[in-house]
Amino acid sequence: MAVSNSLTISPRKLRSDLYSYSNNQNNSETPLVISVLSSLIERTLTRNQRISSRRTVPASSSSKTQIFDSREIPDMTIQSYLERIFRYTKAGPSVYVVAYVYIDRFCQTNPGFRISLTNVHRLLITTIMIASKYVEDLNYRNSYFAKVGGLETEELNKLELEFLFSMGFKLHVNVSVFESYCCHLEREVSFGGGYQIEKALRCAEEIKSRQMIVRDPKHHHHFARILL
Repeated sequence: MAVSNSLTISPRKLRSDLYSYSNNQNNSETPLVISVLSSLIERTLTRNQRISSRRTVPASSSSKTQIFDSREIPDMTIQSYLERIFRYTKAGPSVYVVAYVYIDRFCQTNPGFRISLTNVHRLLITTIMIASKYVEDLNYRNSYFAKVGGLETEELNKLELEFLFSMGFKLHVNVSVFESYCCHLEREVSFGGGYQIEKALRCAEEIKSRQMIVRDPKHHHHFARILL
């Protein structure tokens, strides 16, 4: 998959973008980490599809992970879906890195699980919501995240519980783990081209001390409904 042109921005510009985002929550510019994560997931999907096509016997997945499967493949790209989540939640860049950590842990905990076109959207909205609760001080309710993600509230509640129990509620992400995943995202997208993701990101505890975002759950955004 071709990498977005936005990924050619210099490391200095990326760091400047992060600082300006942290200090100005009205900034509507999409964090570059979203393009990075989107590109990485798209390549993972392509790799998994290639592996599946070579199998004579379909890979088995547990009934617990099948809860993430949609009845139909959502008609929305990963990039568009992540941009939609950012547009209506304004979750900070660190949230997407922590969500990536959770997705990786989930895949390791469930060896038979493979990210696919049928489960990736539900997995993303679930992990981003959980990561937002971990990273940021104030958050929207599950019902709001569900509306943004194209799910019913009860459905997202079930996905959240299944994910948490599957992970054994191990959500802590320390500084070294956080930074290692930032480096991994850089390597995956840069192909040695000097690209740096928002490198000034730090662990969730440090992010919390800076991001005091007041979000009124009673405030309703007007946006187009989607269904997964």
